[in-house]
Amino acid sequence: MNTADQIIEDLNRHFGVTQELLQLAEREGHALRQADGGSLFEFYQTRKNLLPRFTQSLDTVRRHRQNWQKLTLEERGEFPQVNALLRRSQDVTMKVIVLDRENEQYLLRRGLVPPRELPSVNRQRPHFVADLYSRRGPTR
Repeated sequence: MNTADQIIEDLNRHFGVTQELLQLAEREGHALRQADGGSLFEFYQTRKNLLPRFTQSLDTVRRHRQNWQKLTLEERGEFPQVNALLRRSQDVTMKVIVLDRENEQYLLRRGLVPPRELPSVNRQRPHFVADLYSRRGPTR
């Protein structure tokens, strides 16, 4: 199997793992919005099992990226689906991140996050560092 075919196969596998994470985040969000919330331990266990698979898949995609960049533009042009698969996986990964952050907010509101796990206040302020630099003024 040549490099491009292996990349496509592994990108499809990676997309499958990201889809599983998205479905998990959606189900968890739905459970958190319910009045009783049910048992959240199931989501924790499923995530605990999925994250190593996601990490391994992501490492494989990173290795393929290096090989892909070694190919000439003509060789890469023969496989336009690689860029589409990468974009699709990135889109799903971003959706998972957004949903996971929303779920975290639900957990915080319900008091289900231990104090040592509380996120930094500055995480909710994306321009915190830029504001610090602007207050300090130009350096000489």
